[in-house]
Amino acid sequence: MSLKTAVAAPFRQRGTDRMAESEFVVALSLDRNWFSPDQAKTLVDVATSEGLLERNEDALVTGFDASTTAIPDDFRPGEEILQSRSTFERVLDAVVEAGVEKQTAVAGVNRLQSELGVTLDAAAVVYARSEGVDVDGIAAEVREEL
Repeated sequence: MSLKTAVAAPFRQRGTDRMAESEFVVALSLDRNWFSPDQAKTLVDVATSEGLLERNEDALVTGFDASTTAIPDDFRPGEEILQSRSTFERVLDAVVEAGVEKQTAVAGVNRLQSELGVTLDAAAVVYARSEGVDVDGIAAEVREEL
């Protein structure tokens, strides 16, 4: 998932899991030249909404272990990661990141939705769990929506 990779990069670079939001914005916009400062701030909002970052007092804290996230040398995130993703898209990305082919995952989710008579989001969470993918944070959101 390129959003997770983009978020992890500044933390890995500094060897920490906590930094000021201004440091994060500078790391993405000036140091890496991936985004404008405004886009980097938008990335903070998207990553926070997806649980990858948490605002803690005056700092950003990772919601995952950034030190284990690989950052390929040629990695450059696209602007599409600045858009909020649906719950289904977030679960699907987690499943694909865990090694399941995207087409297989979509077919499995669609099958479960039909068999169980639940929403697409609920079926995606059930499918992810059946594949051993941890989507507990997203599952809680889906449960609330039901």
